[in-house]
Amino acid sequence: MPQVNIEGPAIDLETKRTLAEELTAAACKAYSLPKETIVVIFKENKPENLSVGGQLICDR
Repeated sequence: MPQVNIEGPAIDLETKRTLAEELTAAACKAYSLPKETIVVIFKENKPENLSVGGQLICDR
């Protein structure tokens, strides 16, 4: 059972739905498996816990 992990800042529910559908479709194609076997896990981080280029996202 393939698992796709997405880690990043929080996103809205509708965006998660879209992303889950698109990632599942891509994994199904890559693995030649039915969508019921694909697991997508979202791990959301607060902006103060993420940094890009040495700068906290909350400070951008």
